[in-house]
Amino acid sequence: MKRVVIDTNVLVSSAISEHGNPKAIMDLVSDEQIQPCYCTEIISEYSRVLAYPKFGLSTQVQAIIIHEIIALGIPVTPNTSTVALLHESDRIFYDTAIASGAVLITGNTKHFPDEPIIMTPSEFLADMEIL
Repeated sequence: MKRVVIDTNVLVSSAISEHGNPKAIMDLVSDEQIQPCYCTEIISEYSRVLAYPKFGLSTQVQAIIIHEIIALGIPVTPNTSTVALLHESDRIFYDTAIASGAVLITGNTKHFPDEPIIMTPSEFLADMEIL
């Protein structure tokens, strides 16, 4: 099963829209066709951002999303890399992907090094031959 690290922007997009590539990514997680990798810092980031009032997600929906990632995913303890990143807050996603041998799925590929493990949702779905 292919391992993935899901950037927060993809997770939030899947939660607020029933259509689109981010939702298709999360459907693959739910169907256990791909396996999310996470660390405690990523779960904390997901929880913090999903709770933003502007997204209008109930606490029940937030809890279901987090529970699914934890229940179906693999916990990882990444090492801190020294690779140059545009935003230091993205490092935990990159480092978790490296530590777990996963693809990092993000809507912000420009924030990360130009590496084959960094993909947009549409690139990932095409790679999985779903698009």
